[in-house]
Amino acid sequence: MSLFAVQKVELKKNWTLSPSAFNKFLAWLDAGEDSAGQKYVEMQHRLVAYFDRKNCLNPDELADETINRVARRLEEEGAIKSETPAKYCYITAKFVFLEYLRSAEKASLPLDEGLAKSQVNAPGISADRDEKEIKEKRLNCLEHCTGKLDDENRRLIFRYYYGKERIKIENRRALAGEFGITVNALSIRACRIRDKLESCVGKCVEGELGGK
Repeated sequence: MSLFAVQKVELKKNWTLSPSAFNKFLAWLDAGEDSAGQKYVEMQHRLVAYFDRKNCLNPDELADETINRVARRLEEEGAIKSETPAKYCYITAKFVFLEYLRSAEKASLPLDEGLAKSQVNAPGISADRDEKEIKEKRLNCLEHCTGKLDDENRRLIFRYYYGKERIKIENRRALAGEFGITVNALSIRACRIRDKLESCVGKCVEGELGGK
């Protein structure tokens, strides 16, 4: 499965945010103090800002998805006492972001094939290392490495792989126009960024798993 996702993260099937579930979420977020919805507005804005900083193409939808997931857990379990409301919302947002990166329904940056061999078979990493653990480390390292890119390169690499077929072609032409370069020059620049990310992620995962 590839890593970079640009399509929306789908809600879990067979569940919608009902008025009662939403009211329970509001009460939990207020922590006993009626803010008249102000804390919800603040949290929603903070989540949008979080996904926007990650250069997600649909930060509003991802923020709503985060809130829906938290509300669903509240409805199913009755309470969330392990973390404060704000911290738990951010923890959930991180998982939503990782799913956004690895969604199968998107045009993607094909890093997985190159990383699989360099990470699973790297010196110091046990051959029987759990595949799920490696995958989780790889995703965490990918988030870390994309965060190290400057804003311009991060925006370029996400948008470069957006869409499929005709949409992707038109998007790349528009992107090249925005940067004032040819499509070929854009492709070369995107390839260099991809190589930089692949190297960063590979070293990060080897460091995480090789030391264990």
